[in-house]
Amino acid sequence: MKKIFLIATFVLVPMLSVLAQTKSGFHISQTFPIKSSGGYDYITVDSMSEKLYVSHGTQVNIINKNTGDSISYIPTGKDVHGIALVHSLGKGYITNGSANSVLVFDLKTNKVLAHVPAGEFADGILYDDYSNKIISCNGKTKNLTVIDPVNDKVVTTIQLTGWPETATSDGKGRIYVNNAEKSEIDVIDAKSFKIIANWPVAPAKGPSGLTIDRAAMRLFAGCDNKLLAIIDARSGKLIKTLPIGDGCDAVGFDVKWKTIYSSNGESGTITIIKELGNDKFSIVNIKTEIGARTLAVDQKTNKIYLPTAKFKPASKESFRPPVIPGTFKVLVVSK
Repeated sequence: MKKIFLIATFVLVPMLSVLAQTKSGFHISQTFPIKSSGGYDYITVDSMSEKLYVSHGTQVNIINKNTGDSISYIPTGKDVHGIALVHSLGKGYITNGSANSVLVFDLKTNKVLAHVPAGEFADGILYDDYSNKIISCNGKTKNLTVIDPVNDKVVTTIQLTGWPETATSDGKGRIYVNNAEKSEIDVIDAKSFKIIANWPVAPAKGPSGLTIDRAAMRLFAGCDNKLLAIIDARSGKLIKTLPIGDGCDAVGFDVKWKTIYSSNGESGTITIIKELGNDKFSIVNIKTEIGARTLAVDQKTNKIYLPTAKFKPASKESFRPPVIPGTFKVLVVSK
């Protein structure tokens, strides 16, 4: 989660291209209104069911990912940020920022099962399918809380040198964390839970969104200065940087289509980056809405989901502009 400033209602974003500038075929195909109040952060799509988990204020709204119909909600009492799912155990995990904790819920009944202590301002969250552990990225304490989902106990805490935004893993024993403060990716050994490398993303700065192509072993980090850093997930070598829109807070990867998506909240765009092989890419931007800064990719339907809203004027005191009640929604982007 990053801070976003809304400067203007209309932003003109040029079409960007590295190898080819083509029509993508992507468009906003549906809009799902959600009438509860409050801000928002990450969104998680369940590719194994019809559920979409949407962080909103002090609850997670669960809606049908095809129709937008409300299924249920999970009250948290505090601000919600990330949602991770562990199907093998039938559990879900929600980071509650100001509560400094991770909420555990039952995937079938949505019943709250436990609250696990985490660091201050628990934000991004990851289920690492190699270690079978939950990783909470804690912004204020600049650390990671490692949780065993079998017993919902804290295994260890990993101290970083700067605040972590989000994390991903290669499924082979490495966990990668965006260290936004230091403009680097911290690499964690998923057996020892020790830091084994710090990879700079310069000339990119302030990495926020992060995803991986496990087959090609490429990391894609969306950064504050409108650049996507592409990094070799084995060596840490910076392959190249590509232009994206402004205000990226999440990056998604479609495994089947070999496509990277950057949600750019300040530009109100998605940058769509297609892998062409041999570290060559094509880039196209499509218009979404201002504030659509995070996203989730459904690996089953290949749809992209982005939460956003209308906003009141920003103030110097507020972290980001407050949402106008009744305007929150999820945009669905598809071909």
